[in-house]
Amino acid sequence: MDHDARWRPRDRRGGTCGYTFRGKTCEKKAAHYCEPRADRVVRFFAELLVHTKGPHKRKPFVLKDWQEHEIVRPLFGEVLWSAEYGCYVRRYRIAYIVVARKNGKSELAAGLLLYLLVGDDEESAEVYGAAADTKQAGKVFEPALRMMQLQPLLTKRLKHNKNARRLIDEKTASYYEIITADAEGELGHNPHGFCLDEVLSQPDGSLWQALTTAVGARLQELLFAITTETNDSASFGADLIDEADRVMEDPKRAPHIFAYVRKAPRSRDELDRLHRVFPGHPDLPVSLDPWDEANWKWPNPGLDQFKSRDAMRRQALEARGDPHKENGFLQFQLNVRVQQVTRYIPMDLWDANAGEIAATPEWVRVRLVGEQCWAGLDLSSKFDMTAWALLFADGSVLWRFWVPESVVPVLDEHTNGKFSQWVADGWVTATDGNVIDYETVYDAIEEDHGDFVIIDVTYDKWCGEPVRQEVEDRTGLDMIESGTTYERMTAPMTELMRMLKAGELKHYANPVARWMADNLEAKHPTDDPDRVRPVKPDRKKSGKRIDGMPALCFAIDGSLAVDEGGAAADIF
Repeated sequence: MDHDARWRPRDRRGGTCGYTFRGKTCEKKAAHYCEPRADRVVRFFAELLVHTKGPHKRKPFVLKDWQEHEIVRPLFGEVLWSAEYGCYVRRYRIAYIVVARKNGKSELAAGLLLYLLVGDDEESAEVYGAAADTKQAGKVFEPALRMMQLQPLLTKRLKHNKNARRLIDEKTASYYEIITADAEGELGHNPHGFCLDEVLSQPDGSLWQALTTAVGARLQELLFAITTETNDSASFGADLIDEADRVMEDPKRAPHIFAYVRKAPRSRDELDRLHRVFPGHPDLPVSLDPWDEANWKWPNPGLDQFKSRDAMRRQALEARGDPHKENGFLQFQLNVRVQQVTRYIPMDLWDANAGEIAATPEWVRVRLVGEQCWAGLDLSSKFDMTAWALLFADGSVLWRFWVPESVVPVLDEHTNGKFSQWVADGWVTATDGNVIDYETVYDAIEEDHGDFVIIDVTYDKWCGEPVRQEVEDRTGLDMIESGTTYERMTAPMTELMRMLKAGELKHYANPVARWMADNLEAKHPTDDPDRVRPVKPDRKKSGKRIDGMPALCFAIDGSLAVDEGGAAADIF
């Protein structure tokens, strides 16, 4: 692997690195991959740690290629200049590792926590291993303790407090201990290292939030989560895993987060996305068949190393034909979320359909004045977001979004402050008070009716009769009722994906639409996977919004109806 080819921020600050390990000195400048730093961690594993169980027990912990080059080296070797501290520090502060069970996650995590405890040159380091309960947390602590007991140098340096379940390094006044899901009692920590094991078992995100918000007083803390896929798409674990998937696909999304996610694909679109994101990777799955062994290595990088292929074959044999066992096999052995809800739009496809980059919404509007289009309206409650989309014959899309001003701070929390900037830049209209001013919506639709040749408006029947009447009275436009059912959404959502793959859409990098496309999840019924509909997020529990995507699908629905009716020649 060419570690220098990894994407990193364009940060030119900093002089020559100068970090030296065993006679090798890094001469690079600015943000870079520092090989000697990575070498030190790799040698720590090989020379000070041993495996604690299985066929490799008591043997030196020599990292496998995927552990070394796809996790450990980038995690510890990527550095950038800190103007605050006047030195180079680790780029990654948060890491997500998501693989199927029995791939050595716990032993790898134990080794990383031991390094953060005694090998990272941190005085008074606080290192924590956390999980839903003490038993689960012990699955990482116990291997770490056993590694210490089997290495004389570590045994001499570290003390084990059995009652407190704590390893103590008196030389640096550092310690590693277990904490559990009682987040209210964990707010006084100052972590240098933290591992949350099996995120799928966490009742909520309070413990993760308590520790990730406690950082700020360390030079280069590292907080990481290791897990297998969850079966609850509405859980904290699902949100974390989905975010890891997004970061792995687009590192620019969060340059300080490292993501290693290996899941078997559930659809052809997911399979295609993997082959685009990881071109030429030798372990990529070749199909969607869960029983084909050629597809097992991707979600199980430790297969034939830590994980027995024969054991997996036996589990596959038992699971095949038994729905209950099949779901367990898919979730735990292939790292698949066993629900019919999946992310719908690969963001590399979305970004490839930007066309020209619009600096402002008006820049797009003036280019499309007088053109023919179809409209889609997704009118939510007065207390949240409403979206209006116009789809033009050349694939251009123009959106309008409205929210009550009271919602802006809430959505700011979930977009790192971007939402209020989108309001300031004109991508979203915030109306006064706690509810949307519908008159503002009607005025904007009337303005668009004057600027463009709108063929018809497809709208969600949830909008109600008063909305239909008001728009018709003001514009005379044909209003066509629709909904987010399988029957109405399968065709437009399938067409949307086709347009993205063919490069026929032009969204001009609308930042609000991109956020919504990234949030869009779709559901397929078990009896007919070709049918699809969007899944609207719970607005009370999530900062996600997708309103612009149903609005676009409504507009696409209108365009498809024209094509099916054979009227396109009459219009154009």
